[in-house]
Order: sequence, then structure tokens, then C-alpha cells
Amino acid sequence: MEKEILISKAAIQERVRELAAQISLDYAGKEPILIGILKGSIFFFADLMREISIPTKMDFIRAYSYGSNMHSSGSVHLTKDVELPIQGKPVIIVEDIVDSGLTLAYIKENLERRGVESLRICSLIDKLERREREVSIDYCGFQVKEGFLVGYGLDYNEEYRYLPEIYVLKK
Repeated sequence: MEKEILISKAAIQERVRELAAQISLDYAGKEPILIGILKGSIFFFADLMREISIPTKMDFIRAYSYGSNMHSSGSVHLTKDVELPIQGKPVIIVEDIVDSGLTLAYIKENLERRGVESLRICSLIDKLERREREVSIDYCGFQVKEGFLVGYGLDYNEEYRYLPEIYVLKK
């Protein structure tokens, strides 16, 4: 498959620094728990954590709705849950991409039921093309209208995650 660069490594790094600065400002005096959604968010999550200037805690959750397809299956499967206690704590979900919104809406509702103090969402990419469930993104890296994106943690069938830029995959 062919790929075309969409977002450069430098643009990603700059935007990650800006998001981290905003989170640091918004959560000054608090210690938020950042919950990364595996596997795709891992590079974004690590870079974001290193740029945040306040104390934070980290945990991960794994859910999927894609499998090896280029479109959502429509059902969400949770395969790893958070391990830190989150009741009464400020929580930030860190996601690589919001596409259909199904996975993120499912995780958000799941975590809110646990009595978190607050819950915000930080996503590197807000992709508008196939939104099925509306989710409010509090910290958004980039908005993209369409295309299947890979690189910087985003994958197609477990390939392309290693790329330092974000590409549009062409068939």
C-alpha cells in the first residue's frame, strides 16, 4: 500500500508540547491520572507525559473495535483494565485517534461510572469522517477530515506504528 505524509514529526512534537503545557496549567496543584488507550497511543502518551510539568500518575486500558480491518466492527472489546484506583481522582484519557467514537465513548462511560472526580479527553487526532458517537475532546492535537492514518503509533493490521510521522494510507 502507498502512503502519503500528512503530519510531520516536527509538527507532532510542537503540538505535543502545546498540549502538555495546557494540561500542566489546567491541572496545577493536582495530580491527574493519565490513562493511555493501548496500543496506538503509546508514542503520543510517552511524549506527552515527558512534556507535562506537574506530577502525574499513569495507567493503561486496552480496548479495540477494529481488528485487522480498516473500519470499525461496531462492537467494543475491553482486554485490559486500569489498575490504579481512580475514584475521586482527576483522570485524563489519552487516545491516539478518535474515529467512529465508539471505543472512546465506551471507555469514557466505563470510567465515569467509577466515580472519578473529573474526566477529560486528550487525543492526538480527531478524525471527523466516520463519527458514529459524539465525544467531547478537551485537548485535541489535530483535526483531520478523512483518510486511514498510520504512523506514530497508529497502525493498519499491526503495521506502520514505528513511523515517526503520520501518513494517509492509500489502497
